[in-house]
Amino acid sequence: MGVAGIAGPILFTVLVILQGLLQPDYSHVKEPISALAAWPAGWIQNLNFFVSGALMTAFVLGLNSVVRPSPRGIAGFALLLLGSIGIVLAGVFPWRLLNGVPTETPQHVAAAVTVFGLTPLGLIVFSRRMKADPRWQGLAGYTLVTGIVMALLFPLMGFLAIPETGPLHPWAGLLQRVICAVWFTCIVVLATRLRTLSPFTPA
Repeated sequence: MGVAGIAGPILFTVLVILQGLLQPDYSHVKEPISALAAWPAGWIQNLNFFVSGALMTAFVLGLNSVVRPSPRGIAGFALLLLGSIGIVLAGVFPWRLLNGVPTETPQHVAAAVTVFGLTPLGLIVFSRRMKADPRWQGLAGYTLVTGIVMALLFPLMGFLAIPETGPLHPWAGLLQRVICAVWFTCIVVLATRLRTLSPFTPA
């Protein structure tokens, strides 16, 4: 499970960079990652969503098994799990090329909101459960801050960068990559710790 949490972000990033090389008209600065699916080699990004979503789901399941349960701890786990499923849904409902223009579908918008809306909340809520577990206390604050930063940046992307009239639209891709960098770094750190621990068992 820890390996999945490390491999998922790395694989996702490598495939996104690769697609940028295969599709020179695509801009990592201007365009969201999901727009890659609208290009001729878009099947790579769809596959990327499926595999990365599956790996992230495995990581979340593993994390839940290792951190000490709490009365309300299931909420953070559920939010993180739904966020992981949202990654898969992003591949099920990809961007389309309409009249030669990469276009986001309503279903993909819903998937994106699931990923970037629920994942930060999941990290924030789950950090409280981590704080109550001596084995995870040292990473609880970092997880909380990651969730807060993602929660603050996502509305900027959604309202100021994605719309064509938004003031940050020319940097929509860059802003999304900043969010992913914050998110993925936290996942790799947590997954690295996860690899060293066994599932929680009551004393």
